[in-house]
Amino acid sequence: MRNIIFFILLSTQILWAQKIEYKEGDFIFQNINCGPLCEAINEVTHGYNGINFNHIGMVIEHEGTLQVIEATWPEVCITPLDKFIAKNVDAQYVGRLKPEYRGLISKAKEFSIAQLGIPYDVNYLMDNNKYYCSELIYDAFKNANDNKEVFPLFPMTYKSKTTKEFFPVWLDYFKKLNQEVPEGLPGCNPAGMSLDEKIVILGKI
Repeated sequence: MRNIIFFILLSTQILWAQKIEYKEGDFIFQNINCGPLCEAINEVTHGYNGINFNHIGMVIEHEGTLQVIEATWPEVCITPLDKFIAKNVDAQYVGRLKPEYRGLISKAKEFSIAQLGIPYDVNYLMDNNKYYCSELIYDAFKNANDNKEVFPLFPMTYKSKTTKEFFPVWLDYFKKLNQEVPEGLPGCNPAGMSLDEKIVILGKI
């Protein structure tokens, strides 16, 4: 009986995944492995269905095929869709803007492409001429919406929910940058975006 139930659930998941046809403007939410830094991020951010997401890219049509534009190390770049998906060994999810917001995609794409080559935002600060993954998405859609915010910003935290102290890995990280920990400053993250009411989660890849 358990085997039958497992088979039904597995078959349903496979069929659901197969139904997803990517469209320009879709978001792919990932939980990539970047060591202790990603572990710290995952402890304080939880997304759709409580899942950890620490990276996001946007699907675009480029050079005749669907690819992904992303802000990653060392700079904003366009990555082939299959290569982007292959970076993540855990489950990843596809999100799509609701119809009333899809008119923003074209301008958001133009803005994002104009940022190609912009350095990755190692400082995790808004408006510093650098981009981390969700920051690029935030700015792209804000620009497309006549400089009006589409996705909200929230105070960022680098403290453990358990100890209420800064994660040692973040203290060391920002010390090497000769920068104070930007605790409480506005920012965004992939997990938070996956919960936004403007986005519908289509399913798991």
